Amino acid sequence: MKFRELSIEGAWEVTPQQHGDPRGLFMEWYRFDRLAEAVGHPLRMAQGNLSVSAKDVVRGIHFADVPPGQAKYVSCVRGAVLDVIVDLRVGSPTFGRWEFVRLDDVDRRSVYISEGLGHGFCALSDDATLSYVCSETYNPTGEHAVHPLDPDLAIEWPAEVPQLSARDAAAPTLAQALETGLLPDYEECLKFRRSLSGQ
Repeated sequence: MKFRELSIEGAWEVTPQQHGDPRGLFMEWYRFDRLAEAVGHPLRMAQGNLSVSAKDVVRGIHFADVPPGQAKYVSCVRGAVLDVIVDLRVGSPTFGRWEFVRLDDVDRRSVYISEGLGHGFCALSDDATLSYVCSETYNPTGEHAVHPLDPDLAIEWPAEVPQLSARDAAAPTLAQALETGLLPDYEECLKFRRSLSGQ
């Protein structure tokens, strides 16, 4: 299992080692100890989700209030998605930047997204299936979205006509979310993560 920190601090790409033979394959898609070593603290696995999307569906950009936030460990178990991480933490050196990782059922990479970061994806195939674990359970009053097609973010979604949910289509732009104080604070996110590691 190889961990690679992305250009946005707090986001990691995880590439498993696959062991295959004519019968099929085996791999470790998650390791408690290895992830904790890479990110500096263990992931509390409070909820597991499964998402199935048709091609060109865009979900996100979603984030949660910090504290407690909601860290995610995301894998694609069928098909392929372009997984996008957006830095929504006010005061972060990479605020407003985004990065993507292709997740699919070939390389079987995962991404770890720490508290305070925004997350979204575009389905590159029909029945694209994401499995992900979250550090906190669903909290409708503490979870928010930024519009995935916000021209200021300029995310390069690989869909001619992105299909959005009503919630995501009505989400504020990054500037609107910033103006209304909806976005997480970078220093608060760092402070919360230090508390998870016992510092």
